[in-house]
Amino acid sequence: MRAPGRRESPVAPAELALLASVFVIAACGLVYELAAGALASYLLGDSVLQFSTVIGCYMFALGLGSYLSRFVVRQLVAQFLVVELLVGLIGGLLPALLFVAHNLLPAGAVASFRVLLYALVLVVGALVGLEIPLVMRILKRRFAERYALKDLVSQVLTFDYLGALVVAVAFPLLFVPHLGLVRTGVFFGLLNAAVAVWALFLFRGELRHWRLHALACATVVAVLGAAMAGGARLTTWAEDRFYGEPIVLRQSSDYQRIVVTRGHGGLRLYLNGNLQFDSRDEYRYHEALVHPALAAHGAPRRVLVLGGGDGMAVREVLRHPGVEQVTLVELDPRMTRLFATEPMLTALNAGALASPRLRIVNDDAFGWLERSDAFFDLVIIDFPDPSNFALGKLYTTSFYALVDRHLAAGGFIAVQTTSPLLARRSFWSVVATLEAVGLDTAPYHAHVPSFGEWGFVIAGHRPYRLPQALPPGLRFLTVEGLPALLQFPPDMARVAMPPNRLSEQSLVYTFEEEWGKVHP
Repeated sequence: MRAPGRRESPVAPAELALLASVFVIAACGLVYELAAGALASYLLGDSVLQFSTVIGCYMFALGLGSYLSRFVVRQLVAQFLVVELLVGLIGGLLPALLFVAHNLLPAGAVASFRVLLYALVLVVGALVGLEIPLVMRILKRRFAERYALKDLVSQVLTFDYLGALVVAVAFPLLFVPHLGLVRTGVFFGLLNAAVAVWALFLFRGELRHWRLHALACATVVAVLGAAMAGGARLTTWAEDRFYGEPIVLRQSSDYQRIVVTRGHGGLRLYLNGNLQFDSRDEYRYHEALVHPALAAHGAPRRVLVLGGGDGMAVREVLRHPGVEQVTLVELDPRMTRLFATEPMLTALNAGALASPRLRIVNDDAFGWLERSDAFFDLVIIDFPDPSNFALGKLYTTSFYALVDRHLAAGGFIAVQTTSPLLARRSFWSVVATLEAVGLDTAPYHAHVPSFGEWGFVIAGHRPYRLPQALPPGLRFLTVEGLPALLQFPPDMARVAMPPNRLSEQSLVYTFEEEWGKVHP
């Protein structure tokens, strides 16, 4: 409702332009925040801490920028144009600058990288905080007859929040998978620059130094255009330096960055910068994960594999001729497609993902288990470590109770459970969590050179007994060597830990603390 005495008038192009710019401003500002958080997690470790501190710093900077806007009293349009260009230039190049800095700083200079990260977040946040107050004041001065204060605030904030909503959905599902982080940042920087160019022409009669502003707009657009053109090369250069080995495959899915490198020893798979396997010794990990439980079952026919989209665990399961059906539940269809079709990858899993005994389900494991009514003789859980809450929920009492509902009588669950040496409390927390849902556990460990001492747990409703035979052709496990895997020396011996519950996810904090000490 309009204030009394205010008359309706046609919407002016300048008014529409400014309201549309609010939408773009909100979208761009959120992208810079998300990009900084994603890069901090990617380069410093995938943790709640990175996103939390980046978001907190950014929100503080927004408030600081809003406060500083009170001191901007003259030539509001010119000031708005300058702010837009600075936001577009600094925010748009933020991912590229962080990538370059991370690769050029000396090894171990994490503190210097953090200073640059938070300095950029503060600058961009403060500039974004200046934008909305300036737009509101420009609208109020130019269109006072159309707006009471409440109408103005309502209009501006509506466009602001709508822009944030749209980009929050599009950032992970559309932009990052297709453009990557570097070019996504540059693209939105160009959108900020486009708002500045728009303002340049709509308000050209008010700008005292129009030519200088036009030159600044052209310069920023040219710089960002060059960055967009070279974004793919920059990403390639940064990743080559980050991984230290030639990259033979790099793809972005809706869920993660997939990189495969080839060194002197073979292929390595990285997901979001974290090593998943090295072809030189992955057989040790996957043999230890699968065979102690599967061989001890007696007569396994139906096996469920949760995670493990590379097909290595499935390869080991298929060594058992008595297994009639394997169901693989992997969230990322890009992973299963790559490891089912790419020759250098199918050679690693022996074509396991093309087996007629295998059924592939691309779905969230938690949701799929809630909907499924199938039962399995063995459930193999091969998820990444609980480095954030999204992964931590897959290590909770709620999840293990859900898995237990699908376990056939006499069945076993085999879980990879991080390192009992480097993350001792995390390892025993997983054991305690399995026991909290009423399962008997048999913790064990194996040495995998690429990862060090690695831990596993077998759980079920009957006591675990070592198998008397293993499939032929194994390269690591032997019947004679199995008892040693269940022995824990004093530095890996059990410590009392609470179970990991969905409402608290204490394991995520424990894991971050322990691995943070190993990788500062």
